[in-house]
Amino acid sequence: MNNFAALNEQDRTEMLNSISKSSIEELFLQIPQQARMIELNLPEALNEMQTQKQVQALANKNHSDFSYFIGAGTYNKFIPAAIGQIAQRYEFLTAYTPYQPEIAQGTLQIMYEFQTMICRLTGMDVSNASVYDGATAAAEAVIMAKRISKKNKILVSDTINPNYIKVIQTYAWANDIELEMFDKLPESTQDYAGILVQNPNFYGEIEEITKPENTLLIVITDISSLAILAPPSEYGADIVVGDIQPLGIPMSFGGPHAGFMACKEKFMRQLPGRLAGRTIDANGEQAFTLTIQTREQHIKREKATSNICSNQALIALCATVYLSLLGENGFKQASYLSSKNAHDLAKKLREKGINVISKNFYNEFLIEVEYADKFLEKLKDNIIGGYKIDEKTILVCTTEMNSQEDIDTYANLV
Repeated sequence: MNNFAALNEQDRTEMLNSISKSSIEELFLQIPQQARMIELNLPEALNEMQTQKQVQALANKNHSDFSYFIGAGTYNKFIPAAIGQIAQRYEFLTAYTPYQPEIAQGTLQIMYEFQTMICRLTGMDVSNASVYDGATAAAEAVIMAKRISKKNKILVSDTINPNYIKVIQTYAWANDIELEMFDKLPESTQDYAGILVQNPNFYGEIEEITKPENTLLIVITDISSLAILAPPSEYGADIVVGDIQPLGIPMSFGGPHAGFMACKEKFMRQLPGRLAGRTIDANGEQAFTLTIQTREQHIKREKATSNICSNQALIALCATVYLSLLGENGFKQASYLSSKNAHDLAKKLREKGINVISKNFYNEFLIEVEYADKFLEKLKDNIIGGYKIDEKTILVCTTEMNSQEDIDTYANLV
C-alpha cells in the first residue's frame, strides 16, 4: 500500500480555485452563525505517554471479569484469536465499497462466502451481504413484505425482541404500515402482508410455527441455534432475518452488530442490500462481482428497496472466518454446549426451589423469583446473572463459555 500523502497549501489553493472559492472558511458561509460551534471545551493537550496512562486508567474502571449468564440479543461466545488477525489486515480493514470488482476480489469473495453460509444455515435460496443489525433487518423485512404483497398490514408476535419492535415501529410509521401485535394468530391472515415471528423467541422458547396461507412468513432467528434446530425453510419461512453477533463478534458493550437477510429466490429483487455473485471472467477464471445493488447509491430515492446507509462487510468477514474456523462440527458442538449448559443450570435451579417457567428452550430460559433486583444483586460480585424482564422475572442465558464450575457457582449462590 502506498504511503498516505497529506494535502499541502498548493493542493488546497488549486482545489478552492476550481470551485471559485478563496478560502476554506468561505465554504461554510451558508451555515448560520448561531448553528456554529465557536470553540470546544476541551482540556489541555497531553503527550502520547500521558494519554496512554489516562486511557488505561479509564479502562481499568471496567470490571469485565464476570461469568456471563445474560443474553437477550447479545451473547458471550468463544471467539478464535485468528478472527481479529485476519480482520485487521489492511486489505479488509481499509476497504470501502467494492464497486470495482477488478480491485476488490477478496472483499467480494468474502461477501459471496458469507451469503452461502447464511443460505446453508437458514435453508433459504438467497442471502444479502449483511445489513446494519438484526433489528433493522427485521424492519426491512416488514417493508419488503409490503412491497411484495401490496398490502400494508403486518402481524407481529409479542414475543419478539422488544428493541426490535421499537425499530420496526419507527420504520412502519414512516412507510404507512399498520402493525398489529398478537399472542395468538387470528383465524384468517389473508388481509395481511406478512406475519413476523421469532424462533427461538425473545424469552428463549422454541416456537411451533405453521406456515399461514396467502401470507408471507418472516422469521427472526438466533443464527447459532440453527446448528441444531430445524432451519426456518422447513416450516415455510419466506424471509429469514437475524443478527450475526453470535458468529465471532465480541459483545463490546453492545455493538457494533450486523444483521442478515435471506429469502426465497422469487423475492430476490426485493431483497435490500448488496448481493455478491460468482462468475467466469474473459480468461475463464473464477471471478466475483456485485450482482444486484438495489441501494441508495443509485439515487432511486423513494423507489430504492432500502435507504439504510451501509452493510457491515467487516463484521460479515469476521462471521465468515468464524464459521470457517469452527467448521460444521465445531459450530454444532458450540451450539450443543450452549443448550446443554442452559438445561443443566435450569435443572439445578429447580432443585434449589427456583421456578423455571420455560419448558422448551434452546439456551435461554425464564425464572420466577421474589425480587429480581435482589436476586441479581446477590450474584453481581462474580456473575452477571441474567436480564431482568420485570420485578419477578429474569431471562437467564448460557453459552459454550459457561463452564460446569460457573453453573455450579450460580446455583450455589441463589
